[in-house]
Amino acid sequence: MAIAIIVAGGKGVRMNNTMRKQYLPLAEHQVLGHTLLAFKESKKVNHIYLVVPKDDFAFCKDNVLFPLKLEDSISLVSGGPKRQDSVYKGLLAVHSVNADCDDSIVVIHDGVRPFVTGKQIDACINGANKYNACILGIPAVDTLKEVSSSGFIRSTIKREAIWLAQTPQAFKYSLIKRAHEHAKENGFQGTDDASLVEKLNVDVRIIKGSNRNIKITTKDDLSLARAMMVKC
Repeated sequence: MAIAIIVAGGKGVRMNNTMRKQYLPLAEHQVLGHTLLAFKESKKVNHIYLVVPKDDFAFCKDNVLFPLKLEDSISLVSGGPKRQDSVYKGLLAVHSVNADCDDSIVVIHDGVRPFVTGKQIDACINGANKYNACILGIPAVDTLKEVSSSGFIRSTIKREAIWLAQTPQAFKYSLIKRAHEHAKENGFQGTDDASLVEKLNVDVRIIKGSNRNIKITTKDDLSLARAMMVKC
């Protein structure tokens, strides 16, 4: 079994909306609601820690968890100033409840990736059980260019070995906690949790995710997500 940490503390600056992007409507639920339901479908996740801004606790309980009947099965955790801080606070919350969690698998996911499936979550957890660290991703299909600061192409990068990282990302608890603490001690800010583990020179397995597993960051992303919902 595994423990999930879902981070949903983004301010939605690029969305240019007064409401945080994780609470924006997407078909019959909010963006975050779809994400939570996917994790409830997982056969391997036995508890979810949802990391949101402290000021959002009441709103989240009343408008996201209660309508989905999830208020009793999800623990709310107060987020930090950056995503990395929020994940670490989630890790500390897990340990505060279960001090013997070192050998547990923790699966970390962005709350604004609502199209993840229970099967993908479980596959990622299975990978972490086997390799200690496993993430979802998709192979690059576009031509990749390295570009100078002045806007000129420096080189064309071979795409055969390039993958685009997604979440969920799953790790043995003791490993990911050590990776976060190592990053904190060295002032390193990664763009995902796998990059922190890589800093420990630990191998991370990547398995194929889906082009549908988009991250909703901009208005265009939200429009695409709503179109994808219509096609479902």
